[in-house]
Amino acid sequence: MLLIKPLRGLLLAGVAAVAISACAGNPGGRSVDFSAEAPAAAQATLSDLAGRYKSRPRDKGTMLNYAAALRAVGQPEQAVAVLEAGIALYPRDADLKIAYAKALSAAGRFEQALTVVNDAIVPQSPDWNALLVKGAILDQQGQNEQARSIYTQALLVAPNQASIEANIGLSYAMSNDLASAEAHLRKAASMPGATSKIRQNLGLVIGLQGRFTESQAIFGREMPPEQVQSNMTYIRAMLTQQNRWNAIKNAR
Repeated sequence: MLLIKPLRGLLLAGVAAVAISACAGNPGGRSVDFSAEAPAAAQATLSDLAGRYKSRPRDKGTMLNYAAALRAVGQPEQAVAVLEAGIALYPRDADLKIAYAKALSAAGRFEQALTVVNDAIVPQSPDWNALLVKGAILDQQGQNEQARSIYTQALLVAPNQASIEANIGLSYAMSNDLASAEAHLRKAASMPGATSKIRQNLGLVIGLQGRFTESQAIFGREMPPEQVQSNMTYIRAMLTQQNRWNAIKNAR
């Protein structure tokens, strides 16, 4: 069953699914998303960033990337600790607050995460990424309509961000509205900046509607054959479960 794990991380990976705009080499910008890396690559990335953090513990970019790498390998509490140290140094920094909210959410500390991300949102000029994180946190709490309202605000700020459109689609999927989910994910997949994760989520939603051939073709363009087969097996198993929508909401 281990091969199925990548699929379980697709449907509303929540804040882990949020696209980050700046590159890893930008020390003053936001972190990258390492969640799509293969396990060996993710561990290598983590080891490299751990060394950088040890030598430059006050560097904001290093903190952000190290925390993102920790989340990618399933160590959210360690990411929380790194970012708490960062916020102690730079208490007004919005990028650190947003990353901190992601780490808290990944650790299941949703109420605290919501408080932190709200503190990072400036009502007069909201950061679309902060809004996206807030929406993802609300979705993980089961507040899907409220989450989509936040995503709509984010679209007003950044109408061409594929990640916002994708999270709207995933929010509909969590509400058992797969037709709306597919429409938004198709739009997201066609936009500049669309990631493999977005396309795989589209394949997942199509598969959950019983269109296995189409779903398998999408997965086939994004992952190795053995992972495609394990994902299709998992989708079919989900469709036989009486409580499959609860399983979907918990698929992380």
